[in-house]
Amino acid sequence: MIEIEYMWKDRKRHFGVPLSFTKYALSEDRIFCERGFFNIRGEEVLLYRVRDLELKISLGQRIFGVGTVCVHSSDKTAPHLELTNVRHPREVKEMIFRQVELVKDQRRMRTMELVGAQDDDGLEDDLDQDLDH
Repeated sequence: MIEIEYMWKDRKRHFGVPLSFTKYALSEDRIFCERGFFNIRGEEVLLYRVRDLELKISLGQRIFGVGTVCVHSSDKTAPHLELTNVRHPREVKEMIFRQVELVKDQRRMRTMELVGAQDDDGLEDDLDQDLDH
């Protein structure tokens, strides 16, 4: 069995205590989420597919010292992966961001946002449609 080396691990917390069967982990090239006790469901997102990171900290989360890091990616099975109620959410978000940038640099990948590629509603611009005809 191949052993994965993790840079960070945590569990979903309730009232600041890790009483949950949801585990999160970050390796050098992936983010993992595993849920369940009897039936376990695991998801992973390759870091080079991460498009954006979002931080959410509600008043209740602030009281218990936790927050939610949302990972938005181009992954088909997990386009929005939420790391819910993790300790030190700002530091976790920054750690993921730095690792994403490192992986993209290693793969020589830089996503270029094309102006006019798609509108917010997901429709192509008229210019792109005119080029096809």
